[in-house]
Amino acid sequence: MRILKEIYNKLLKHFGQQHWWPGESQLEIIIGAILTQNTNWLNVEKAIKNLKQANLLSINALDKMEVDKIAQFIKPAGYYNIKAKRLKNFINWLSKEYNADITQLESKSTDDLREELLGINGIGMETADSIVLYAFNKLSFVVDAYTYRIFSRHNLIPEETDYYEIKSFFEDNLTDDCNLFNEYHALIVRLGKECCKKTKPLCEKCPLNGINNYP
Repeated sequence: MRILKEIYNKLLKHFGQQHWWPGESQLEIIIGAILTQNTNWLNVEKAIKNLKQANLLSINALDKMEVDKIAQFIKPAGYYNIKAKRLKNFINWLSKEYNADITQLESKSTDDLREELLGINGIGMETADSIVLYAFNKLSFVVDAYTYRIFSRHNLIPEETDYYEIKSFFEDNLTDDCNLFNEYHALIVRLGKECCKKTKPLCEKCPLNGINNYP
């Protein structure tokens, strides 16, 4: 669909490359994806920094640590008791199913990896897709509240559209390119934060202003 590529090009020209997802390892990206639920990235960075400074940013260290101890280090991310359990659930699953070897996940198909991640308590669709795309560079478009808000406001998806329908809308109409999926989602997030706010959107500053008039 030509309009999706035009939107992408407009956003890229306006904001530039976003270099997302920040992380020095697959594990760090996965932890970030779990911790970023219901908070902003600055808070996640603080939590990850705490883990790094305590030498806890490893599967082995997190596997040995109790949930309540993990929670103390990730407090800046908010909902830290819940997120500590979710993080521990992932580590326990990785240890049990893959002998704590994260590299074994690289050979999984996109669908199989996504399905297994969704089977872990506390990992939802957006988090699973973020892990699949950003940590393992596999084709899976990430949908979030910004995606729904922006594209429904521009009448490109119906208001009643669900997660999988929005996901298919992008995956069926974009070139199969992980870098494209990566950058597109990051640009959507940037637009949502800066212009397409939940209340009082700054439409006059939006680089997609007038997009409804596109053929």
